[in-house]
Amino acid sequence: MNVYQNVLAMVGNTPMLKVSNMDTGPCELYLKLELANPGGSIKDRIAVEMIAAAEAEGKLKPGDTIIEATAGNTGLGLALVASSKGYPLKIVMPDKMSQEKVNNLRAMGAEVVMTRSDVQKGHPEYYQDMAARLAEENGYFYVNQFENAANVEAHYNSTGPEIWQQMDGNLDAFVCGVGSGGTLTGIGRYLREQNSEVDLVLADPAGSILEPLINRNEEVEAGSWLAEGIGEDFVPKICEIKLANKAYAIDDKEGFNTAREVLKQEGIMVGSSSGYLIAAALRYCREQTEAKRVVTLACDTGNRYLSKLFNDEWMRSQDLL
Repeated sequence: MNVYQNVLAMVGNTPMLKVSNMDTGPCELYLKLELANPGGSIKDRIAVEMIAAAEAEGKLKPGDTIIEATAGNTGLGLALVASSKGYPLKIVMPDKMSQEKVNNLRAMGAEVVMTRSDVQKGHPEYYQDMAARLAEENGYFYVNQFENAANVEAHYNSTGPEIWQQMDGNLDAFVCGVGSGGTLTGIGRYLREQNSEVDLVLADPAGSILEPLINRNEEVEAGSWLAEGIGEDFVPKICEIKLANKAYAIDDKEGFNTAREVLKQEGIMVGSSSGYLIAAALRYCREQTEAKRVVTLACDTGNRYLSKLFNDEWMRSQDLL
């Protein structure tokens, strides 16, 4: 039995689960259970790495205040790190995020600043622009996961190698989404170095600009979607979008209902973004004419979406049931 000396040492080495009760066509589909991280999401990995890098580079010193723009999960990962190391933490979140995330952040000692979700990058109330401005005005350390190389390194050094090892080097495709771009870039780079033929498949909410860019090299105006922490109205600087050789646009109804189906069929309560990833992975699997081994991510716990994804009244109000 392992005995950990602190909660940060528990980040990573998450289990891999084979999907057993859903139609995966001729393929085997596996879920990397990132919801098993102590903060409940894959973002724990990058929080640990980004703060460690900032400390090593002298950008973050004892007593400094950390600020970050996030859909919630990176904030929760940072709250784990900040509370363990004694840093004050401010989180800037768009107002479409679940109340559970807000309550969780506040319970962990973070100050939460809510801003508009109906504006795009370049607007002063866009969450990333607001965090950057507050950091500059007040001397806070802005983590900036969207441009932080340590975000990519976290996945290149841990998530990617774990997937490869758990699959015994026998992997045909990996399906992920893009929020900040760290998973696609970090895991994608690592897997392609092991096997240049691995398919890297993007799950993208309908309305995001990324699926048209990958499949048709088409630049479109961003629409809107309900999933939290996935899809973009711009290509993040750390995102090597050309690593993806295929993409699926998943609408809200398919994404949300797939997440609910995973709970019913596999007993795993995943969050909304995971529903889109798993929906895209299932589509990919069912399209194949020969057996392939496919991995995707259970990015975070569905406990953060009880008021939305797992609330029938809210689902009906959004015409999702």
